[in-house]
Amino acid sequence: MSQYMTGLEALQDARIHGSTLVGPPRMRPPDAHGRPRRVAMLSVHTSPLHQPGTGDAGGMNVYIVELAKRLAAIDIEVEIFTRATSAALPPSVELAPGVLVRHVAAGPYEGLAKEDLPAQLCAFTHGVTQAWADHRPGHYDLVHSHYWLSGHVGRLAAQRWGVPLVHAMHTMAKVKNANLADGDTPEPAARVLGESQVVRAADRLIANTEKEADELLRYYDADTGRVAVVHPGVNLERFRPDARGAEAGRAAARSRLGLPQDALIPLFVGRIQPLKAPDVLLCAVARLLEERPWLRERIVVPVVGGPSGSGLARPEGLQKLAARLGISDVVLFRPPVGQERLADWYRAASVLVMPSHSESFGLVAVEAQACGTPVIAADVGGLPVAVRDGVSGVLVPGHDPADYARALCGFADDPARSARLSEAAVRHARSFGWATAAAATADVYTAALLRRGRGSRVDGSRTVGQGPLP
Repeated sequence: MSQYMTGLEALQDARIHGSTLVGPPRMRPPDAHGRPRRVAMLSVHTSPLHQPGTGDAGGMNVYIVELAKRLAAIDIEVEIFTRATSAALPPSVELAPGVLVRHVAAGPYEGLAKEDLPAQLCAFTHGVTQAWADHRPGHYDLVHSHYWLSGHVGRLAAQRWGVPLVHAMHTMAKVKNANLADGDTPEPAARVLGESQVVRAADRLIANTEKEADELLRYYDADTGRVAVVHPGVNLERFRPDARGAEAGRAAARSRLGLPQDALIPLFVGRIQPLKAPDVLLCAVARLLEERPWLRERIVVPVVGGPSGSGLARPEGLQKLAARLGISDVVLFRPPVGQERLADWYRAASVLVMPSHSESFGLVAVEAQACGTPVIAADVGGLPVAVRDGVSGVLVPGHDPADYARALCGFADDPARSARLSEAAVRHARSFGWATAAAATADVYTAALLRRGRGSRVDGSRTVGQGPLP
């Protein structure tokens, strides 16, 4: 049995330790289920309104949008605070019923890299607390921050408002630095220190997988009792197999995208940066064509995404690599696309290839499987949870292109393999619904509220303390 709590286990733990619970004076009573009524969600460095796959927008954007919508569906209002990147943006935008995005002015609108944002955290915190000042006390019941920059704002806001802080790391500097791609830039010491401070301040830490929970303990000395494992979800209404079946759906998607019907199509989807290792896929394809030159007539390698992070320093680097490898004729570089179009790319592919050096979970892998497409992925981070090795895809130890070439050979030599794995991939992906993730997250919120309120419980005729757990 895992030593980490699921959302429900965390809730039960809090109830065991409490009796009659009366929250801090500034906190509103929770709803009948003990859940918060309104959550301030923080996403400093990337907006949920941005297109995933561009700049710093990626899986975390999808996570925040989908989670917020599902929380609103179970009557937990969400207000998402993010940095304004244009003077033309309105102060707030309704993303969905019960979900509001608030734009906070903090630093110049454009030309500010993520590495420059720590200097703007004071301004962002001021903007968040100003929004709170416009409401009556107790407007927000809880703060949920995403990524370490937001965590710093979250710990100050939560302290100011007297409410719990729930934090999701998404990625961790120490983990990334331990798994750097060749030539990639390590995360700075300031981030490592900042993450450690957030881990100590949070009432609850949400980890995507048990491995991420282990990393929180191993690298950051997190308190086991404050770590809850909640798997992210996938939008199963949007990412689904074609109703006519995998083969018919693949043919239709290829027709819509202008791809050849009989091609072997290994697909890469994600931000173009060393961490995601699209270069490993290109080198693997080059090796595959050396061994099987006849495949050149029937292979197409789409790379769907835009430069990000350290990849911005060499935005044309991947195209130049394809030219050096002599495979420019089979590689298609395409910009990031919307979710509906992305589902078509998944359905059209023979296999998704995800050779990342580090992934806290790997939403792209689950989205592809939900569409009926198997996955070849690196055996790192949360990918062994996202991909069921030998059933819904293949996990590859390490990042040697030769190993990925061998995995691709399995699909090249047996064109029917994708169809055989398709049904199992769909079944596996269906265990990751966002409704389940939102319910588990709501349980974590309730546990955080109860543990925070434990300091104010009435013990007979005597009131015991106030404030968060030490």
